[in-house]
Amino acid sequence: MEAAARESSFEWEAVLRLAEDHGMSPLLYQNLSRWNGVVPAAVLTSLRERYDTNVRKSLFLARELFRVLDCLEALGVEAIPYKGVVLAETFYGDMALRQSGDMDLFVRARDVARIKHAVRELGYTVRVPVPENADEEYIASGYECTFDSPLGKNLLEVQWALQPRFYAVDYDMDGLFERGGEATVAGRRVKTLSPEDLLLVLAVHAAKHVWGRLIWLCDIAQVVKRGNVTWDVIEARAREVGIQRILRVTLLLANQLVGMEIPSQIENAARADRAARAFTDEIAFAVAAGVTYEEQQVSYFRLMMRLRERRGDRLRFLARLAFTPGPGEWEAVRLPKVLFPLYRLVRLARLAGRFARG
Repeated sequence: MEAAARESSFEWEAVLRLAEDHGMSPLLYQNLSRWNGVVPAAVLTSLRERYDTNVRKSLFLARELFRVLDCLEALGVEAIPYKGVVLAETFYGDMALRQSGDMDLFVRARDVARIKHAVRELGYTVRVPVPENADEEYIASGYECTFDSPLGKNLLEVQWALQPRFYAVDYDMDGLFERGGEATVAGRRVKTLSPEDLLLVLAVHAAKHVWGRLIWLCDIAQVVKRGNVTWDVIEARAREVGIQRILRVTLLLANQLVGMEIPSQIENAARADRAARAFTDEIAFAVAAGVTYEEQQVSYFRLMMRLRERRGDRLRFLARLAFTPGPGEWEAVRLPKVLFPLYRLVRLARLAGRFARG
């Protein structure tokens, strides 16, 4: 480290840029601040400024989170914050050590309409409005609703599923709420996910975005390190949902890219999965090369399908991808409620056009 830092050709600007892109600036500052006198002063100053900015942003988000939770609690609505400042303080030990940009809450699908109305009183507005007559369909086919605020864009995300329906990851959301526990954030007790659920939720989220940011793997590593997870439960739940390969690729990537230790039994099973090993090598190369995946391209959908180990899940993915309409279809053609079944054909036509181009 010291020799590299003293090299005049060492590209510190590239390091800072990569740290920001991967959400790692606070962690980089924590580690490099120990090398005062070796790391250029300008680099440490830049990292310190980013760290201080993140401290202020984290405190702001914690305050806003409590405001939203108080609002929902007054309605009798149960919500579980699970990323952002909650994850940072619970598993990093300090909310300032992880970059947080928004608030993520799990809620029950039946409460979404009330939540949208309630947070409006706090100044939050839906980022992508859905036609009023499509609300039920949106909740059935989607998984989240994003809100803007005068204080920031994309500041609040409420989610009632792990992913959009077409991904065919049908997680037990009622069980997720029943198994939840509590954590302390800025001196306040809040509901949170069990470590086992959190690890699987984070793995599925990272897979959806093709593991494109190292902070997502760091999150996994911190949950494994500090969460006292029960691996038998994690494996059983992953097997039940059909995401064993996603879990294995995530763990192997975390081991390879951020040095996370995996219990030998789990690691042996992961490495015995040839498809998981091949995916790990492919994704690790892509991350190192800065390759990104466009989530609306044919290649992306093929990758998501290949990640599923069960033939039935791959078939459900294809069927739902083809016939599950969403905001794009509702915006492209306005149909009365009675004709909503025709949106499946609109979806199929739009998807076929996209595949023909890609």
